[in-house]
Amino acid sequence: MKAIKHIGLVLFIIGLAIFTGTLFTGSFSLTEAELNAFIASKDYKSELIKGELKQATVTNEHLNIFEFSSRVRNAYESSNKHYDALIAKYDEEKNWDKKGEQYQYKIYGKPHTLSYEIAKKAGSGFVKENAGFLWWLTFGLGIIGALLFILPNLVLLGRPGIKNNHIYHQASTNRGWIAWLVLVYLVVFYLLLYFYPDYVVNWTFILDPISKFLNGGPASQWFVYGFLYCVIMIVMAVRMYIKYRHNKYQIIRTTSVLFFQIVFAFLIPEIMTSLNMPGYDFKNAFPLDYDFFFEWNLDSLRESGAIGLFILVWGIVLTLIIVPVMVYFFGKRWYCSWVCGCGGLAETLGDPYRQHSNKSLNAWKLERWLIHSVLVFSLIMTLVTLYCYFSGAEAFLGIKSQWIKDTYSFLIGAWFAGVIGTGFYPIFGNRVWCRFGCPLAAYLGLVQRFKSRFRITTNGGQCISCGNCSTYCEQGIDVRAYAQKGENIVRASCVGCGICSAVCPRGVLKLENGPEKGRINPTEILLGNDVDLMDLVNQK
Repeated sequence: MKAIKHIGLVLFIIGLAIFTGTLFTGSFSLTEAELNAFIASKDYKSELIKGELKQATVTNEHLNIFEFSSRVRNAYESSNKHYDALIAKYDEEKNWDKKGEQYQYKIYGKPHTLSYEIAKKAGSGFVKENAGFLWWLTFGLGIIGALLFILPNLVLLGRPGIKNNHIYHQASTNRGWIAWLVLVYLVVFYLLLYFYPDYVVNWTFILDPISKFLNGGPASQWFVYGFLYCVIMIVMAVRMYIKYRHNKYQIIRTTSVLFFQIVFAFLIPEIMTSLNMPGYDFKNAFPLDYDFFFEWNLDSLRESGAIGLFILVWGIVLTLIIVPVMVYFFGKRWYCSWVCGCGGLAETLGDPYRQHSNKSLNAWKLERWLIHSVLVFSLIMTLVTLYCYFSGAEAFLGIKSQWIKDTYSFLIGAWFAGVIGTGFYPIFGNRVWCRFGCPLAAYLGLVQRFKSRFRITTNGGQCISCGNCSTYCEQGIDVRAYAQKGENIVRASCVGCGICSAVCPRGVLKLENGPEKGRINPTEILLGNDVDLMDLVNQK
């Protein structure tokens, strides 16, 4: 069995190495006709940008993606600097006609996005011409290798029970050198995805055939991300099925997050796009779906007719009615552990790292301040955006709409949710984003804490203080402290994953949905009885 695991590890590393190595392959250049067609499709008015792009892309040199992207970005920036200078000049001269004229010559959009669009058209080479073969060399080898590494565990586990043997003795699961390598790779991956998509254009060539089959168009960096997301969750779900195979709750929960990620978050949006409809993830609720009320999205929905109106109404109803009602009956676990894609990745890919979640009081204080600050930030951003959208103003109470949207997208949408939230799994645990940053989790948690039938009940009389429950709580809750006192756990951060109950050797913990009055802590009742007893003594 060990030989099979070793073979699987080698195959996985080969597939990952080839996948990474494709970034450095291929050549990029455009013919003059191809460049003119691209400029016409973008409706660029400036002759300057035409000359800059021609100099950057129309060449007989075989440029790699890094050289090509650098030239294209410089072309855009050089053109815009020229017109920014003219705008400033005419503004100083109060020549409003000339100033207004210059705006039509500027190039709007992020340089890396524009560079990606040209790179997609300019690329050539072995990867692009052999996409199917490269898929098997990268995704294929990676999937086969990972499964060969995982499947022998089914035999090695033997008797029923959840095994975490040697989890603190392995470099991959105890913040060792392997964990740090994984962190570095994940962080670099997210940095490329968000800020340098033009550098990963070869990855999109590999998935072009699949993208064209699903939505009729070539793959984007977000299609690569969505496809990778689904593949990783499926492979790591196999590990979950093996590890928790004797726990029905975990089997059903894992199946649920797989279904919602693959069908709702990936396939349905792609199919909708192929039908010229907005590609919408119907399970995504505001404010996790923070750009739902952005101008571009509202305009897109308005222009999409009946389906656009339905999506708009559905999004509002989901946030204001369905979410709180479901939390009242089932707690935030219905979304965070059964539906959410972020939670699904955390529970599958992140399961080996759940023991790293900080359980200290200071972490709990930071969690409460940080996650609720992000929630307030998202609400203020949305308020400013909607006011400016309907009023036509650029700012609300001095806050510029574009500035606050860009700031939130950069700090929260990219860095916190992506780079930190997933990249830091191996060192800080698998629910960094869910615990400290997700505004929807904060919203769900407020409802769960004060108005929900869900709680984890405990039986303090049977607790042997082994600490398994606290060790494997991904949300940083010291479950043992509650269990020892026989208190129900009603913490706002609890996502009801049920792992604390699964690893308890005495069956002390139980996930329940019952009457709200059942949420009263036993210690409060005991304290009340002590007070009554003292009253009787004093009366005598």
